[in-house]
Amino acid sequence: MAPIGIVSAIKEAPITSECPPPSMAGIKEPSTPRATRAISKEKPEGDARSPDNKTVLQQHMAFWDRNNTGVIWPWDTYIGFRRLGFNFLISLAAAPVLHGTFSYPTMKGWLPHPLFPIYLDRAHRTKHGSDSEVFDTAGRFVPDKFEAIFSQHDKEGKGGLNWADVQALVYHNMNCNDPNGWVAGRLEWWVTYLLLRDEKGLLSKEKIRGVYDGTIWEEVAKDVERKKHKRTLVYPDIHGCGEEGTAALQ
Repeated sequence: MAPIGIVSAIKEAPITSECPPPSMAGIKEPSTPRATRAISKEKPEGDARSPDNKTVLQQHMAFWDRNNTGVIWPWDTYIGFRRLGFNFLISLAAAPVLHGTFSYPTMKGWLPHPLFPIYLDRAHRTKHGSDSEVFDTAGRFVPDKFEAIFSQHDKEGKGGLNWADVQALVYHNMNCNDPNGWVAGRLEWWVTYLLLRDEKGLLSKEKIRGVYDGTIWEEVAKDVERKKHKRTLVYPDIHGCGEEGTAALQ
């Protein structure tokens, strides 16, 4: 009898055809989690800016650790969201939601902290269900899980995800009896899409990779600051600053 090869889809289970496994050509040991690099077929070495002393999940969160102390406070989260261009109300709401959810799992003891800090050395404990599983339970990056996002949901080979793809992704990731994960997964992907989509409504693969290792956050913050500065230059006298105020901007 001829040997049976690898079978990844059968007609009796249509979902297996709808969710093909990714081609991992160019990535060595794609199922081996990477502790410090978020890699892809396009970037097999990851981003050179990624530090070697933080896990990829810690890198993902480090933007909000403004003073590099290893602790994120609610006001850090508020300031971080403002730097990313979110308005006052969204930024204000994000702090209690995120810290109310993720602070306690990162505590060393049983007693909660009254100010709800998030400790980055235990960032892996913030992982929730109904996710893409790109982060493993140690906060490492799993390349084949990342590539599976696009083999399963970027069917046209667009190089990213549109709104319908994102909706299909979060639905596909839903685990049984996991309402917290359902809400968290939707909020994360919806916010990511609304923040990073291009003018054609596409959330690119590289930007998604940059979300995982956090390198995209500083890029967005710098772009927001440039736009603010540009508006100030266009309307230098809006508060009656006159010539003195205009000169101060130069």
